[in-house]
Amino acid sequence: MININVCLLSITSNYRLKTKDQEVGKIRRKLRKSFSFAVAGIKYTLKTQPNMRIHVGIAFIAVMAGVAFQISSSEWLALVIVISFVFMLEILNTAIETLVDLYTEEYHHLGKIAKDTAAGAVMVAAIMSVCVGLIIFLPKIIHWFV
Repeated sequence: MININVCLLSITSNYRLKTKDQEVGKIRRKLRKSFSFAVAGIKYTLKTQPNMRIHVGIAFIAVMAGVAFQISSSEWLALVIVISFVFMLEILNTAIETLVDLYTEEYHHLGKIAKDTAAGAVMVAAIMSVCVGLIIFLPKIIHWFV
């Protein structure tokens, strides 16, 4: 009688393990699918938006300058944050422009406002990133030449 109970306990615990493993596998598949959608959005933005490619090039230069000038941890943090903001806003700008274009192909003043304000957000972030870059790098560049 004891062997039967142990056997039943073993069967039910294996069933629970399989169910948990299946749930974990299901979550992993959904997560992988979500990441692939996000990567596709980033690739689309890089492929179709010249300004995004410019932002990536300038970010690369800023990171290389950070390495060359051996900037501090807090300077790295500021640099990474402003670069990330510019990238995020450029991606959101692309999404907004695409949605407006999906909604209507003819001119509409509200569509223009949506596109202009999204582009303005990118411009503000880009200007702020230049300011942060100047605060970080200008003293180091001046010191390098003096």
